[in-house]
Amino acid sequence: MLTVSKFVFNPFQVNTYIVWDSVSKEAVIVDPGCSNHSEENELSHLVVEHDIKPKYMILTHSHIDHLLGCKFVKESFPVEFYVPEKDIPLFKNADKQAAAFGLTFNRPPMPNKYLSENLEIDFGNHKIQFLFTPGHSPGEYCLYFAKDKICITGDVLFKGSIGRTDLWGGNFEVLMKSIKDKILTLPNDTLLYPGHGDSTTVRDERETNPFLSEGN
Repeated sequence: MLTVSKFVFNPFQVNTYIVWDSVSKEAVIVDPGCSNHSEENELSHLVVEHDIKPKYMILTHSHIDHLLGCKFVKESFPVEFYVPEKDIPLFKNADKQAAAFGLTFNRPPMPNKYLSENLEIDFGNHKIQFLFTPGHSPGEYCLYFAKDKICITGDVLFKGSIGRTDLWGGNFEVLMKSIKDKILTLPNDTLLYPGHGDSTTVRDERETNPFLSEGN
């Protein structure tokens, strides 16, 4: 069985996810936003409590709120670190992003590998497919667990809303195409876990999200 554990971290209230297989205990940590010792301990406590074995650390995109905890996770667990290649300029300038918000930031090491739609990685009895969904950032990817009907959408699509496009590399038309071509084509009962806020489903967003009406 696949378990999705959510933490809400840092001043931006970003959702950090540990997605783990209940049998093998292998796991992926998505968008580690822990920004202080208390939040780092909260994440570590879950790992220790359930004997979780983090195997991968993955950024959906490289905005500062989603990567504040990368250095801590990389130094604490034997993870392979994946980042969208087109977001590397954002990643390399994370200190400037942090300074713009008055945040302190511990620069993480460079990633081991880059995400692509040709990439498929597995842990336990589960596979992750990567859906290229730019628009909020130039290189963002969603993580899709087809067998489990789960998709982690980063800041592409939220419950009742969509990602902002006024940041560096953002593009509204590109974002809307990503949502309609890559997310709304998933099965209706797919659970969506966004980068901020509550989870939702493909059906609910298609039927109720005001940004996804026929006029848009």
